[in-house]
Amino acid sequence: MRDDSLTDQITADLLMRAYAAGIFPMAESADSDELHWIDPHQRGILPLEAMHVSRRLARSFLAGGFEIVVDGDFEETVRACADRSETWINPPIIRLYDELHRRGFAHSVEIRVRGELAGGLYGVSLGGAFFGESMFSRMRDASKFALVALVARLRAGGYQLLDTQFVTTHLASLGAIEIPRRDYHRRLKAALMRPGDFLALSRTATRQDMLQLTTQTS
Repeated sequence: MRDDSLTDQITADLLMRAYAAGIFPMAESADSDELHWIDPHQRGILPLEAMHVSRRLARSFLAGGFEIVVDGDFEETVRACADRSETWINPPIIRLYDELHRRGFAHSVEIRVRGELAGGLYGVSLGGAFFGESMFSRMRDASKFALVALVARLRAGGYQLLDTQFVTTHLASLGAIEIPRRDYHRRLKAALMRPGDFLALSRTATRQDMLQLTTQTS
């Protein structure tokens, strides 16, 4: 792990170069004015061909009662991810990723109920790699629904790598694994050489379509 302190003068261009090199920034807390570069010895990824969707989760996803929205309100999603007792998302993080979103490199997948944000996630798209940054839920399974929708979108768009940074119990239940840093950098290099189209999934794709995309094998 590299923990060289950064100030909020870090630029979006520098951030994109960092992602291409396999490192990402985090803050100690929401109140911290500093950022640190992170390059874990063990990296979390979710193999796109191996996401695990339980029967219960699949039934809930298909039952609906919610809307899946892409890039509806990116900043609201980031701030919702930061709305917890402990977070690494500070004001410089919000500013930087909002800039990446305006440039088309950062996206949010939102779960909305009657227009209100109930869960979601955001991350960075670069070549055939997607770097998941954070997710949240305000109702049961909302972040899982967002992840199912994300994986379907990445598979439809030809992505090769979904980076989860670390593996939590929550992510492990969905198929996330840890791999050594060297293996991660090898996979990242290959993914960056491939194009990824985050908007390739048809607007008419149904939840059944998305579910099939997440469970098919390559």
